[in-house]
Amino acid sequence: MFNDKVIEHFMNPHNAGDMDNPDAEGTIGSPVCGDIMQIFLKIEDNIIKDAKFKTFGCGSAIASSSVATDMIKGKTIEEALKVTNKDVIDELGGLPSQKIHCSVLSEQAIKTAIYNYAKKHNLEFEGLKGFDPNFDPHEHHDE
Repeated sequence: MFNDKVIEHFMNPHNAGDMDNPDAEGTIGSPVCGDIMQIFLKIEDNIIKDAKFKTFGCGSAIASSSVATDMIKGKTIEEALKVTNKDVIDELGGLPSQKIHCSVLSEQAIKTAIYNYAKKHNLEFEGLKGFDPNFDPHEHHDE
């Protein structure tokens, strides 16, 4: 059901844990499946210098968080905002269809962290146009 890369990221997740004094934080939870993701970002000169996560959820949620944080480290905020759930799935080498929402949660957690950062610093980012911080991945995920 799960490929080796998903299992590897679940068993040995990258970037797991707390972050002291993050510049941005985003938490997204899904009442339907019970998964909760928290993303923490260190941002300097518009570059994501570090990313950490805490995820309460299934193996796919943890693997999605691990890969998503790997994918945005070193990127500009705008580049990070372009990372989609499909990119996370591709990086993982696929997810079972009933676990697609986990990749959507990781995309939304990143966007929520950046949204909160933008609000705090009165910034606007093209990649946040139309972003809904109350998005429910179970209502809108495309497979």
